[in-house]
Amino acid sequence: MPKQLGNLILFSVDDLHEQLGLSKMTIRAYLREGKIRARKLGVQWYVTEEALREYFDEPTARTQKAKKPKASHRYIVKGINDLVSEQEECDTLEETLECIRNQAIISLFQVEIIDKESGEVVELVKARDFLERHEH
Repeated sequence: MPKQLGNLILFSVDDLHEQLGLSKMTIRAYLREGKIRARKLGVQWYVTEEALREYFDEPTARTQKAKKPKASHRYIVKGINDLVSEQEECDTLEETLECIRNQAIISLFQVEIIDKESGEVVELVKARDFLERHEH
């Protein structure tokens, strides 16, 4: 059953599995690949209604996207080895910095900077170096 926090409705992987009929592995793959925007809270992924609308490309989502200025990069904060398999995709620099600050051991993470248009990795930076470069 989806969780509601004020006006925000959050769907877990289990919720999406039940409602969409997709396997949990497929849903997790979509989240990791960024096909569906999600946030990891603790050990569980959550998807908003807005992210589902974007995935299904409803007209309201297209209208909202058109109003937002387009950023040139997206960022993926991820573990540097098999011991840390977490990864989180961020759309803004501020979101990326916050994600890094929330990690217990920053030295176990790196940031993949990806060009939004081409989808190519522009740069791979250690999380600590990324913080030093972008914090004021």
